[in-house]
Amino acid sequence: MDLQELRNNIDITDEKILSLFMERMELCKGVAEYKKNNNMPVFQGGREQQVIDRIKKLTNDTALENGTSALFTTIMDISKLLQNRKLLPDSDEYQFTAPDFRNTGKIGCQGTSGANSETAVKMIFGDKEPVFYNSFEDVFRAVQTGEIDYGVIPLKNSTAGMIDSAYDLMAKYSVYIVKQVCVEINHCLAVKKGTSINDIKCVYSHPQALAQCSAFINKSGLETAPYSNTATSAEMVSNSDEKIASICSVDCAERLGLDILATDIADCSVNRTQFVCISRDLQVSPASDTISIMIQIPHTEGSLYRLLTKFYVNGMNLIRIENRPIRDGSFDVMFYLDFSGKLDDPSVRALMNDLSENMEYFRCLGTFRNE
Repeated sequence: MDLQELRNNIDITDEKILSLFMERMELCKGVAEYKKNNNMPVFQGGREQQVIDRIKKLTNDTALENGTSALFTTIMDISKLLQNRKLLPDSDEYQFTAPDFRNTGKIGCQGTSGANSETAVKMIFGDKEPVFYNSFEDVFRAVQTGEIDYGVIPLKNSTAGMIDSAYDLMAKYSVYIVKQVCVEINHCLAVKKGTSINDIKCVYSHPQALAQCSAFINKSGLETAPYSNTATSAEMVSNSDEKIASICSVDCAERLGLDILATDIADCSVNRTQFVCISRDLQVSPASDTISIMIQIPHTEGSLYRLLTKFYVNGMNLIRIENRPIRDGSFDVMFYLDFSGKLDDPSVRALMNDLSENMEYFRCLGTFRNE
């Protein structure tokens, strides 16, 4: 046979495979109906392994065993998503409270007046004044206990990446993301009046700010020291008699009466930080189009591939995937994912049910509009 004949025969075979696939999905709908009537879960690990073992035995080419295993694993994953859609509760069970940023009581953020966190608060809440806390954890704790209604926390910077401590606290505390905003960051080098760059013994700022300005710092030959917040580091400089400097915002430096020795010192000209607003309760704005989740995948071959397949099958855009160590003495990691979708969408609900059944750990972290 020539190449064209071979391709024609492949097309014919593909049509047969598609027909059989559709037939299998119809059978799966019947299985879903049976499970619904008999209150059975979609995921049954023993049955899945039986199917894979049987397929491997039927594969008459050992070099293709992993391939047929992957093929039928994907088919079964599609089947589980289909079954989850059939087993969904009625839509009226998915009614959510929308966040009320205009009439809220107390808002909290880390730092002091002039911090970028305060800018993020103003973007969300207008002229409402935040309660300032010493640490990110203090903000999380205040939200969880109900001391404040909302907290505003930085999660990720466009230059230096994820803010590790914030992600770790998202895992530790039972809070939800209800809104996201991005703040343009304009770092400057600020000192007390009369201090020159040659006098500076050390530069203080939040580790993220130091990382974002690493090229300027290295070029200037400056020593650095981490501090809890850019604004509090500037406040410390203004109250110190030592020849030290702060990397902070221009607005903060001006408020404190500091001299600005250099502006726009970040490594990248476009430097943005993503802040999130957190709440004790799951609140859903009608404009929300992105869902954030936290998962631990099983220790099985191909588990990450299978996870990504679930999003592809549902036609959902995986916007971001990050990971952090679980910090339990193992080398296990927790994955943080953002994907496009709405919580009341049946496909999203089916996916969430699938993830809750098949992952080692699963938790929804909230939903927001991706700005």
